Amino acid sequence: MVHSKQRAVVVAVGLLAVVAAGCASKATNSNSGSNNGGNKSSGGKSSGPFVVGYSQSNNAEPYRAQLNLQLQYYIKKYPDLKLLPIADAQQQSSKQVSQVQQFIQQKVNVLIVSPNEPDPLTGPVQQACNAKIPVIILDRSVNTSCYSAFIGGDNYVAGKKAGELAAKDLPNGGNVVELQGILSDQPQIDRDKGFRDGIKSNPKIKIIEHREAKWLKENATSTMQQWLAKDKNINLVYAQNDPMALGAYLAAASVHKENSIKFIGTDGLAIPDGGIRAVQQGHLAGTFIYPTCAEEAAAMAEKLAHGETVQKKTTLDITAVTPQNAAQLYTANDFSHKK
Repeated sequence: MVHSKQRAVVVAVGLLAVVAAGCASKATNSNSGSNNGGNKSSGGKSSGPFVVGYSQSNNAEPYRAQLNLQLQYYIKKYPDLKLLPIADAQQQSSKQVSQVQQFIQQKVNVLIVSPNEPDPLTGPVQQACNAKIPVIILDRSVNTSCYSAFIGGDNYVAGKKAGELAAKDLPNGGNVVELQGILSDQPQIDRDKGFRDGIKSNPKIKIIEHREAKWLKENATSTMQQWLAKDKNINLVYAQNDPMALGAYLAAASVHKENSIKFIGTDGLAIPDGGIRAVQQGHLAGTFIYPTCAEEAAAMAEKLAHGETVQKKTTLDITAVTPQNAAQLYTANDFSHKK
């Protein structure tokens, strides 16, 4: 009887060990989505899947809609990355703050943010940093250096090249109006400064009006209509993105002044209603390709998910679109055939 009882105890202890091992295994798997990253292979390396959250400032802007499509495409190049549904802040900073905080609570492995405005998003980005979540900032800045990487084009150069084009297109001088993005956004600040520096070579050019249109086509149309109704003698419109430039063009066309005014934008998207096509059609005198940064963001997300070091700041080149190179650039940048 004694031996029988001992055997029973041994069997019971063995069963408890098996159950405990099973529970430990489940706990390890349940934590695989934490910011410490993915499942562990037998060699101890992280193997994913790594969850990526992306907070977009406004999906409705053509540039940002294209950025979304491209990011989804390039993320698929990395099988161990999983992109959650893109959060659309709809140009509402308070909404974007909430969305970023939700990503933090979900413990995503990598967070990508295109801030609507710098100040409101500074706190949430800092919170992600404190939670040890790598953060990639795209295009627009925040007022903290506690992020892993910033990727954007050179907005000052984009503005300066636009100013130089304006000086060339108005050799005898003239009146210019400027349609600005969100005034607190760093791209707006940099493009405005660059443009003003770019036109300095021609002191006969004067900026007679400038107004915030928040990057939106409909706002630009309304503003341009108001300027035209005041019988302003406008020779050229500089809009800090193509939708605003095309909105101003529509307003001028409605009163048959589209041929007497020149229009310059920025974005240079290769889409049917984008800036490159508008240059081909003669609606814009020129635009500038501002890179979406999507390919670079996907590559950095992959590195950060694996704990690799990345470059803190990446500034991408700006390409001028002219009537002479527009067709070539459209073909080279057309993304419609990629899935």
